[in-house]
Amino acid sequence: MVTSMTGFGRAEQITPERKISVELKSVNHRYLDLNIRMPRRLNPFEGQIRALAKSYMERGKVDIFITFEDYTLAGKALKYNSELAKEYMNYFGIISDAFHISNDITVSRLARFPEVLSMEDESMDEEEMWELLKGTLEEAFRKFADSRRTEGNHLREDLLGKLENLDALVRKIEERSPEILNLYREKLEAKVQELLAETQIDESRIAAEVVIYADKICNDEETVRLRSHISNMKNILNKGGGIGRKLDFIAQEMNREANTILSKSGDLLTSDTGIELKTEIEKIREQIQNIE
Repeated sequence: MVTSMTGFGRAEQITPERKISVELKSVNHRYLDLNIRMPRRLNPFEGQIRALAKSYMERGKVDIFITFEDYTLAGKALKYNSELAKEYMNYFGIISDAFHISNDITVSRLARFPEVLSMEDESMDEEEMWELLKGTLEEAFRKFADSRRTEGNHLREDLLGKLENLDALVRKIEERSPEILNLYREKLEAKVQELLAETQIDESRIAAEVVIYADKICNDEETVRLRSHISNMKNILNKGGGIGRKLDFIAQEMNREANTILSKSGDLLTSDTGIELKTEIEKIREQIQNIE
């Protein structure tokens, strides 16, 4: 199965007491880059979340968003900061004495000052919380993996189609090679005939020149290697798995062979076909960047 690096998944779990939502999306990346955003009280589970995520994905820049809502007061406690309250009252006294004004602070007004009274999270049952969080994460990760496999299947079909086009272009170059030699021989004979007028043409010399030219423009090695790369890439696509890096390497080798064909070409039609070849290879490389 071919897997895309682009995907999306979402899940939520709602109970009378709590609501947990998990959403994740990903784009292409050389390695696995996990970016987790979640409430501070879930920070103790970050290592477990990362380990679980790695069991569902190998590459990609993945953003994971986790939200948590507690509908009860369980796990919350009202805290009174007596030291801070004393400090406030001390400074109020100093101000009162300095400006000769009455200190009219009441308990209710003091309680409204920052951090005198605050709502804080108490220790939670981590095992119970993890079970609730894990179930939601796994559901979101499964949907995420399914979306990547669906997109990967589309990529596979598209790449196989492009490889067929590539194969046809290689065949076109192979079929053109004998025609190029015949045209070169005809042009050479015509030129020699023009120069020598009625003098008899030395066929062996013409044949030798054609052989030298054939060796210069020969692209048999390149087309054979290209066919091998095309076949190899098809096999890898059909096998699936974490194949992105391997396919990218093969595409680079394909591009190298296409460049050599172009450098050897002395024929306009072959050059045009070589440019088509490079264009198609570049399209293949672009699609491969999306594969895990």
